[in-house]
Amino acid sequence: MPTSTTPVWFITGCSTGFGKELVRAVLERGWRCVATARNVASLADLAEPGSDADARLARVKLDVTDAAQIAAAVETAQQRFGAIDVLVNNAGYGYQSSVEEGDEAEIRAQFDANVFGLFAMTRAVLPGMRERRKGHVLNITSVAGIAGFPGSGYYAASKHAVEGWSDSLATEAGPLGIRVTCVEPGPFRTDWAGRSLRQTPNRIADYADTAGKRMQATAQNSGHQAGDPVRAAQAMIRITETDQPPRHLVLGAFGVDAVSKRLHSALADIEAWRDTSVGADFPDSGK
Repeated sequence: MPTSTTPVWFITGCSTGFGKELVRAVLERGWRCVATARNVASLADLAEPGSDADARLARVKLDVTDAAQIAAAVETAQQRFGAIDVLVNNAGYGYQSSVEEGDEAEIRAQFDANVFGLFAMTRAVLPGMRERRKGHVLNITSVAGIAGFPGSGYYAASKHAVEGWSDSLATEAGPLGIRVTCVEPGPFRTDWAGRSLRQTPNRIADYADTAGKRMQATAQNSGHQAGDPVRAAQAMIRITETDQPPRHLVLGAFGVDAVSKRLHSALADIEAWRDTSVGADFPDSGK
């Protein structure tokens, strides 16, 4: 396939983890890629200088909370490759705290990166996709975007926000040929639970066995998670090659079990209280 006709991927947060492995997988396919990170130096090892892969790779500085950098990165992609076919909103990080002990500055910083930055990044890319009537937006959320866990209330809230927003985006952009998928990983061997994780230590004894216990377990399990980022990257590529990609792609056995349990529980609640729920309408509203 001629280089000029291969898909162009734009991936945020490529310094480590899913982002870095996804860039490598895209380049291995012979495709073109815009890899972004706040520190461009962290992208140096993605391709050998002067290689064919290097010719198909643009390394771009990008902090998704900076509107000017978003605009400049998208412009670079357009000038270098002419289009963006797949946008992967991967930039973000984890923050753990009990809900009561959450730090206001940390909470707002979490939403700036995980939510508002993702929104702004997508808005910048949508005009080109809309004009071409094609594109695929992959939003890396989390199992926590569907099922909340102790100690992760604010992280879960940021991912729930992206999930709901993605539902709306899919209904608006779908008729225009733009597909939307939320990718929901469980525990994977990335830096999420290590270097990238922020925590507000649990000091209220009443939460020691819930939020505190889970925060300790997360840190201790870092580097031992069952999820393989390389396999996750291949799964993400696979769904972009099908005519009917899923709206949701849960990754890892833990994630599949947790999400399935959460959704079955929600449906059970709805059915158990159906009469009460329906009874909240005006009596003649169904006529």
